[in-house]
Amino acid sequence: MSTLEIKDLHVSIDTEQGEVEILKGVSLTIKSGETHAIMGPNGSGKSTLAQAIAGHPSYNVTSGEILLDGEDVLEMEVDERAQAGLFLAMQYPVEVPGVSMTNFLRTAKTALDGEAPSIRTWTKDVREAMNNLEMDPTFATRNVNEGFSGGEKKRAEILQLELFKPKFAILDETDSGLDIDALRVVSEGVNRAQENNDLGNLLITHYTRILRYIKPDFVHVFVDGKIVDSGGAELADRLEDEGYVNYEKTEATA
Repeated sequence: MSTLEIKDLHVSIDTEQGEVEILKGVSLTIKSGETHAIMGPNGSGKSTLAQAIAGHPSYNVTSGEILLDGEDVLEMEVDERAQAGLFLAMQYPVEVPGVSMTNFLRTAKTALDGEAPSIRTWTKDVREAMNNLEMDPTFATRNVNEGFSGGEKKRAEILQLELFKPKFAILDETDSGLDIDALRVVSEGVNRAQENNDLGNLLITHYTRILRYIKPDFVHVFVDGKIVDSGGAELADRLEDEGYVNYEKTEATA
């Protein structure tokens, strides 16, 4: 059993107008096998939370803690966070010209585990994972995300998730830009990773449609850099019907 703890996290970014605080005291605990969905309006700080956990240098943690099994994540470099078991599926996966998917995946797996995987086993694992995600085998020889559609990029992210076997995945709007078939396939990949590896998920989304496939244990509402409400899966259904207007009014009044 692993635990990811976020304690009173404050994060800011530098702008032309000076430093602006985005996260204003976020506390959250995720355990192995749990799925926590983060929902909220645009600009509420959801992606900032993902980037801060992953260690993006543009996001300044001004106070608070992030602990992985008691270890201080904020003292780790980005690669050390990945080696410790954190995985970020990016909202906008980047293209890496000149680096094939095959080379990228095996190099990354070697860096994460400290040793190269067996060629025979690794080739079988990659082929099986790609087949499960309904990816054309030729994608293995193509450059990372180069020329991929939005849905293909998201499948490639979940391919990494299944092969790298992290402790916790931060899924930043993994459902954006997906048609219904791609959404199903990607969601099934996340569910497999959770079932096979006791994965803990922090799932950031605007919409409940992905939550029909990936069932959340907890739903948290983000407004103005804070968690303003938490509940079970039924909270997502209420948000679908009512939106965030009542929460935004409450924050404005406060």
